[in-house]
Amino acid sequence: MIVEDQSATVAFLQDPSCVGSAAPVETIDTHISRIFLAGDHAFKMKRAVKLPYADFSTPALRLAACEKEIELNGATTPEIYLGVRRITRMPDGGAEFDGDGELLDAVVEMKRFDQECIFDHLASEGLLTHGLMTETARMIVQFHRTAPVVHMTSGSQNIGGVLDINEAAFAGSHVFGDAEVADLNRAFREALSRHSPLLDRREAAGKVRRCHGDLHLRNICLLDGAPRLFDCIEFNDAIATVDVLYDLAFLLMDLWHRGFPEHANLVMNRYLDEADDEDGFPLLPFFMAVRAAVRAHVTATRIEDGGASGTLTDEARSYFDLARTLLGDQRPRLVTIGGLSGTGKTTVAEALAPRLGPPPGARIVESDRVRKAMHGVPAETRLPAKAYAPQVSERVYREMAWRSAPILAEGGSVVADAVFDRSENREAIEKAAGNEHAPFTGIWLQTDPAILWDRVGARRDGPSDATVDVLSRQQERRIEGVTWHRIDAGRPVEDIADAILSLCRLHEPP
Repeated sequence: MIVEDQSATVAFLQDPSCVGSAAPVETIDTHISRIFLAGDHAFKMKRAVKLPYADFSTPALRLAACEKEIELNGATTPEIYLGVRRITRMPDGGAEFDGDGELLDAVVEMKRFDQECIFDHLASEGLLTHGLMTETARMIVQFHRTAPVVHMTSGSQNIGGVLDINEAAFAGSHVFGDAEVADLNRAFREALSRHSPLLDRREAAGKVRRCHGDLHLRNICLLDGAPRLFDCIEFNDAIATVDVLYDLAFLLMDLWHRGFPEHANLVMNRYLDEADDEDGFPLLPFFMAVRAAVRAHVTATRIEDGGASGTLTDEARSYFDLARTLLGDQRPRLVTIGGLSGTGKTTVAEALAPRLGPPPGARIVESDRVRKAMHGVPAETRLPAKAYAPQVSERVYREMAWRSAPILAEGGSVVADAVFDRSENREAIEKAAGNEHAPFTGIWLQTDPAILWDRVGARRDGPSDATVDVLSRQQERRIEGVTWHRIDAGRPVEDIADAILSLCRLHEPP
């Protein structure tokens, strides 16, 4: 709800002579801010709104929010955030920057940067690459590691507070029907009840931190070729003090909603690989649902404030429907993909995982990454031959089964990727599914040896250390007793993923 007339501030900021611009000032509107683009600078004004989650109803409150924004965002992108400018009244009634008169408003002054470097634009242009999303996931892990731990309430009370805000915001909207809102609110409360023990354990372990709070594609940019965060939540510490995976879930939800499930799954997997935060994986569909609901009521608020109702209504509805979908029940499943080096196990796993289980898809448990993690090195670091000794490999396979079991127990799906050339390792991973009463599908990839040699010989980057010599030794071993479904690895990856999904449906329990 807009509670104060800011027309004088808007007129001042739109005047090129007042903001040092030689060209007309451009504006960008959001539901709580208005950004004025003036030459190589930008001025961000808080809208005079009073909402359940943000109060900018007075000039003093807007000034405090601007100062907090500089403090927080300056830690991640100091090149962009230059300072706070007060807008004050002159004796003749006009406005000026940083005068001695009455405070009319305040703005954040920013260094303008190329809007085409924002991930929102990169996504629309198809420029989000596997490598860039991997780097982004790692950047977010580092940000979360340094974010201050906050112990104020339990983990379940923390996320319950978000649901309270959502319910209040939906109650003030006319976009959605009362009955469907009530059903959604009920589903959220039931999900919160199921997840409360895990949420509370995570809070006790320091997983609730003062995070970014608004971590979606529009708030990540490329600066000097590296992904960087900007425009965090500054106006409500409670909204930004959350479980780190709830912070991540906004990006995952945004990617999924925009039609990039493979990127959402990749970011999730790379984040968990780096953060060693496996236990929280089953919470992600719930967290993504909460984020979708937030975006639904925020979009609906723009309609109430006079936005273009047709387009915005469709957008709000799409987020609302996604939230309902994410709260639906889906049975966990374990799919294992085995085969010699060069059969494309990892490529197939990455194509399959976004399509298995609820969004953001299945957790990939990959032997190469598990081995590197056990040795405390990045996935791309090559290990010496002793790291592949039989006793080390046995530990890797045991670790894969151990990691898969709790994910399945909490309702998540897993794609396990390794050579699986020994029967005892195949039996161990099958047992992990059986112990959790989860459906199991075993896949054995095989193809012409010449194709394997070409693929392995062409490898340059990635977690696998396999060489043509390693492949040669694998081919010399006699692999017996493989009862898993055999698929030709020479087929296109998407065809292989389709075939695996068909097998999963074929053997789906009643």
